[in-house]
Amino acid sequence: MRKLKLQVQMTVDGYVAGPHSEMDWLAINWDKELENYVKELTESVDCIVLGRKLAEGFIPHWAAVAADPDHPEFAAGKKFTDTHKVVFTKTLERAEWDNTVLANGDLVTEITQLKKQTGNDIIAYGGATFVSALIAQDLVDEFHLFVNPAAIGDGLTIFRGLSRQQKLTLKKASAFDCGIVVLCYEPAPRQAG
Repeated sequence: MRKLKLQVQMTVDGYVAGPHSEMDWLAINWDKELENYVKELTESVDCIVLGRKLAEGFIPHWAAVAADPDHPEFAAGKKFTDTHKVVFTKTLERAEWDNTVLANGDLVTEITQLKKQTGNDIIAYGGATFVSALIAQDLVDEFHLFVNPAAIGDGLTIFRGLSRQQKLTLKKASAFDCGIVVLCYEPAPRQAG
C-alpha cells in the first residue's frame, strides 16, 4: 500500500501559522542540504494531497515557478506542477488547475482509496485544518516536521482535535545550517489491550 507522508513547517512551540495565519516566522534561507532533503523526500512521490485553502496559493505559485526556467526553484516547480494533485474541498465544484482533481467525499474513504491505488508515495501539504483532520484520523504514515528557529506563543496547530494520544517513533532527526531541524516520525505500533 502507498505511504502518506506529511511535510509541514512549524515553529519550535508547535504552531504552523500565527493566530491570523501569519507565516512571517518561516526560515526561508534554506541551505543546499535541506533542499536535498526535500528533493529526496519528494522523489518517491507521484501524488500530492492538499487542502483547498493551501491549494489556492500553492498550485499557482509552483506553476509560475515551473514556467520560468531561470527561477532558482525551477526543478521543484516542475516536480510540483507535473505531479498529480488531489485537492480536498467542500466548496469547489471543479478543479481550476492543471493535473488536479477534487475530492469532496469522506476524508478517510478518499485517502484510503488513494493509498490502495497502484503508484508511489503520496505527500500531504495543507493548512492546520486539513492536516489536523489527517492526523486525527490516523491517515499519516510518515511525519516530516520542519521545525523553524522561531517561537510565536500562539497560533494554529496541526495536533488539535485528537481524541486520544498518538505515540510516534522517531526515525530520523536532521539539523541544517539554516537553523531548521527536521524530525521524521512514524506512528508507533498500537499496543493490544
